Amino acid sequence: MARNPYFDILFEPVKIGPVTTKNRFYQVPHAAAMGYKMPNSHAGVRAIKAEGGWGVVNTDIVSIHATSDDAPYPYLTIWDDADIAAHALVVEKIHEHGALAGIELWHGGASVANLFSREAPMGAESGRATYNDPVQSRIVNKSDIKEIRRWYVAAARRAKTAGFDIIYVYATHDFLIHSFLSSKRNFRSDEYGGSVENRVRLLRELIEDVKNVVGGTCAVAVRFCADGGLARSNVMRDRGVPQVEEQKEMLGILAELPDLWDLNVSDYSFEMGSSRFVKEASLENYVSYVKSITSKPVVSVGRFTSPNIMVEQVKSGIVDLIGAARPSIADPFLPNKINEGREDEIRECIGCNICWAHDNRNAPIRCTQNPTMGEEWRRGWHPEKISPKKSDDEILIIGAGPAGMEAAVSLGKRGYHVYLAEATRELGGRVSKESKLPTLSEWNRVYEYRFIQLEKLDNVEVYRESKMTVDDILEIGLPHVVFATGALWRKDGFGLFNTQPILPQISNERIFTPDDIMNGHYPTGRAMIFDDDHYYMGSVIAEKLIEQGCRVDFVSTKSQVAEWTHHTVEQERIQARLINLGVNIIPSRNLKAFNRNKVTLECVYTGSEEEMQVDSLVMITARVPNDALYYELESRADALSAAGIKSLARIGDCLAPGLIAHAVFSGHKFAREFDEPDPGDVPFKRERNVVGL
Repeated sequence: MARNPYFDILFEPVKIGPVTTKNRFYQVPHAAAMGYKMPNSHAGVRAIKAEGGWGVVNTDIVSIHATSDDAPYPYLTIWDDADIAAHALVVEKIHEHGALAGIELWHGGASVANLFSREAPMGAESGRATYNDPVQSRIVNKSDIKEIRRWYVAAARRAKTAGFDIIYVYATHDFLIHSFLSSKRNFRSDEYGGSVENRVRLLRELIEDVKNVVGGTCAVAVRFCADGGLARSNVMRDRGVPQVEEQKEMLGILAELPDLWDLNVSDYSFEMGSSRFVKEASLENYVSYVKSITSKPVVSVGRFTSPNIMVEQVKSGIVDLIGAARPSIADPFLPNKINEGREDEIRECIGCNICWAHDNRNAPIRCTQNPTMGEEWRRGWHPEKISPKKSDDEILIIGAGPAGMEAAVSLGKRGYHVYLAEATRELGGRVSKESKLPTLSEWNRVYEYRFIQLEKLDNVEVYRESKMTVDDILEIGLPHVVFATGALWRKDGFGLFNTQPILPQISNERIFTPDDIMNGHYPTGRAMIFDDDHYYMGSVIAEKLIEQGCRVDFVSTKSQVAEWTHHTVEQERIQARLINLGVNIIPSRNLKAFNRNKVTLECVYTGSEEEMQVDSLVMITARVPNDALYYELESRADALSAAGIKSLARIGDCLAPGLIAHAVFSGHKFAREFDEPDPGDVPFKRERNVVGL
């Protein structure tokens, strides 16, 4: 298909200092949590973006010196010449597909505790390490500044040797350089503190130093905080646009010095906020003024998934380049799909922040929408290519949730004839139901993308309202049966804290689960939520009950609501939202008993008990795989053989309840490995340290 002419502007080249990008699609630096430990895997992640049409592909943060390590996170380093080879590999893979390669040179300053190097953190002032380590930074003196400048020059020289086209000076997110820029971090009385001109001095010197080393061959970019502040999202950010007068003054001083301005805001929970709270192009009000100050190209992010909005951003003069991290993870081939008139095939980011959550867990990058992300090198998976079928065997998939739909699409693309049977009228399983809960509407993109793909596959037949029995399956007699029948929330209290059921009266009409709520069966009056799950479900159910007119008590075994959402940078916003809605939050309490209208709670620390009167109880603890049909069929070996059924398999929540990302990955993995040779005990390549060096 031909490209829509309206999108032509997105494919115009842009000059960035001495280099030129082939289009306006710019993968900004973003974490992959692979770092120096997994150089081949990291190269695979960046290479697939370049192959997918991104004009610029950047690394994640790259530490310039041992006084800045990000342990326990697996950071990239460019500390000495021994690091060059790993970076050269990344550059080579990016260049193979005609993209420019960028590197983000970084010093964490007082934000890191240097748990690996054991060097004292450094900052404009002496203060606590940002990530709550009991460590305080030392004050950077004049001699240190000379060293910092030397480290940047050495790192830039190595980056140039590795072949990078764009070299960053990282000046935001409360790291070292930002601590000098910020009036909230810098209280110095020397020439590096006080006035705006003084606070910007170190950044100006570093830009000049790096340009002197690489100028004429590499572009020099600056990642800069457009709002300046370090305001907490739930206190200040949501009350309006912060003042940017100081930032305008700083930009006025530096405007023409770098070759590119990469703009963000200081608050991660806003810059990369989840779709529950932050919508596409939300940074526009914070960065729109910059183009009036500088003639240099400007890039910024906004979880851009709509080509129309991308065009509007460029035409309105807000940015010159469309910055993206999460959209490039969800669909590395987004630019190529727009270029080829295949916008309906874009795998749109849902804004769940599972990618960022796993970086926060020190685990390699992954994505709910794109199960191949992070698996490019170690498993050889490609988001747009899959091996053809190895037989003419047909496959029955029971259940059209995220796992079943993903398996059907991927098997269909391999050429297998697939029959997808769904018990209800609505496809999508848990995704379709959960996306109807408050704030989760964009999660339905998991369903929408796969439904569009199914519609294009003539060899996949979809049967709605087709609840299968053992006899049905045996009568149909297809060679392979895959169960993707999901899971149900438990009512009995078994979960993370209570390892035994505590509510045996599971038929109690006053006890509800998220399944009940999603099926339109609501409590009335005063409802207590017992959350021992600690992710999103408790908070969205609370909002739904508030909508229904309930008075809501929220009991958590943790000290905060939705504690796991710290990893998705949502926790503060979630807790603030519940407080503002009038939810009564009761932290650090376990549910011990429920009898009629009386709940008994116990302190998780002391065991002390208290009683409360409520009308109903909503249990959010653990789930039970819906696998009875699988086990019943498995027990009938003779009948299976007589029916010609060769294999049974479980995928998704039916196998092991988890995140939507787990379900999608499970379905995709099954489809990839079906009919293929046994991958062995370790089904992927591992990167190993060389012993003896």
